[in-house]
Amino acid sequence: MGKGERPEHMAPPDIFYNEDEARKYTTNSRMIAIQSTLTERALELLALPQDGQPRLLLDLGCGSGLSGEALSEAGQMWVGLDISAAMLDVANEREVEGDLVLGDLGHGLPLRPGSFDGAISISAVQWLCNADRTGHDPRKRMKRFFETLYMSLRRGARAVLQIYPENPKQAEMLVAAAMKVGFSGGLVVDYPHSTRAKKYFLVLMVGTSIAVPTAKGLDGSEPEDEEEAAAAGGAEHVQVAGRDRNKRRRTGSGKGDGKGRDWVLRKKEQMRKKGYEIAPDSKYTARKRKRIV
Repeated sequence: MGKGERPEHMAPPDIFYNEDEARKYTTNSRMIAIQSTLTERALELLALPQDGQPRLLLDLGCGSGLSGEALSEAGQMWVGLDISAAMLDVANEREVEGDLVLGDLGHGLPLRPGSFDGAISISAVQWLCNADRTGHDPRKRMKRFFETLYMSLRRGARAVLQIYPENPKQAEMLVAAAMKVGFSGGLVVDYPHSTRAKKYFLVLMVGTSIAVPTAKGLDGSEPEDEEEAAAAGGAEHVQVAGRDRNKRRRTGSGKGDGKGRDWVLRKKEQMRKKGYEIAPDSKYTARKRKRIV
């Protein structure tokens, strides 16, 4: 797969994640770190009671169990569902602690109503936005998925779905589909000002209407942990809406990008904390330079 290509553009997930791809994915140290970091953040947003009691969680699009291992390490019980038999075979070989179910999210979840204390999904739900096969209607598949997810969760439970939307329309489709079946909540975007570390979490709640959790990096900061920054994971596969268009506009107009002295000073301080040698601040820091043709 070439850089910049999205897996969902290449083949349906059960075909793309064949035996070779499943093993390659599971043994990739970068992918392991990304899955662990994203799952830890999903658990934060899930806001489970801190009473020492394990909860029963759903891991949607569990793959080979990398995210499930993070759930087990956090002391939770889990059931994983994935469309790729090859991924689940690898999970079985690795003897993950969760129970595994082969299934298509777009067909709905074959689970007993009100059985789960929460649900997470890492990098899977955006596949529902695509018509992978003849007869697939993304809106109907999303509706079926969210209806059955809502039914499977206990009242007061949350679902945290980390996604890589290709464009704003996909994100809007997913949020709208979830709200229509009764969920409250919305989209939490960590590090929204960063093209490197931006991450999208759809945080959904059953039977409650509390405020959506606060995102990280709203002040323009970048993650200090390199693994957390790398957890943009498919950032190379994500097209940030409007980024290319704005770049052309800046190039054509010759105007700056709006990042002033305060932003530059903050960035320099962040780099110093990471151990980089950065030039001292002066009255010339972030000064506007004349354009030389």
